[in-house]
Amino acid sequence: MASFSGFQAGKVRFTRLPDPFFSELLPQIDSLEELKVTLYALWQLDRMEGTVRYLQVEDFSEDEVFMAGLANGPEAREIALHKGIDLAAARGTLLKVELELDGDSRVFYFLNSARGREAIERINAGDWKPSSDSRFPIELAQVQTNIFSLYEQHVGALTPMIADALKNAESEFSELWIEEAIRIAVENNVRKWSYIEAILRRWQEKGRDEGRYQRDTEKDRRKYIEGEFSDFIEH
Repeated sequence: MASFSGFQAGKVRFTRLPDPFFSELLPQIDSLEELKVTLYALWQLDRMEGTVRYLQVEDFSEDEVFMAGLANGPEAREIALHKGIDLAAARGTLLKVELELDGDSRVFYFLNSARGREAIERINAGDWKPSSDSRFPIELAQVQTNIFSLYEQHVGALTPMIADALKNAESEFSELWIEEAIRIAVENNVRKWSYIEAILRRWQEKGRDEGRYQRDTEKDRRKYIEGEFSDFIEH
């Protein structure tokens, strides 16, 4: 048995796992291959950027360290990998979709989350197109977002005061910024306009990387709840 030297001191990147993984999913998994594939998928998907995230078989198979831990020997590793993926898909942890690209059949796996289910629905409706990025060969067509309905759906009631605030924000910030700020508020469970506006003001003052929210280090993720915006959070 190989030994583990322990987690090293200093900065280390963290991966978030949803609580239902431990309370609902983990007790059901009785296959080591499925468990390893599931954990690896959660890790990979958390490291990605953007709202549409998916995996292909090669995302697993091209990681030599991960594959080495599945079984001894190349053939046994491939068998173990496909067993784990098939079990995760059969359980519903991963959602599988098969598409024709350049005459070839390609399989993509999405996490069974709200975003993953929405992506699958849109793909099945034909709302996708080939991408110029070989690493992510498909993308969903851009959908015009109504920030008013987005706010009502994810944050709260659209009062006249909030509606005026959103109108003012639309004239000052890009729709992408407002949408992403709302998403951050929802992920941090701080459903307040004051919190969303504080995020937008910070981006306005200090800049933002093309409007993309990168979930990088634990420090980066917690700066919204322990840093400048802590006054807006109910503990």
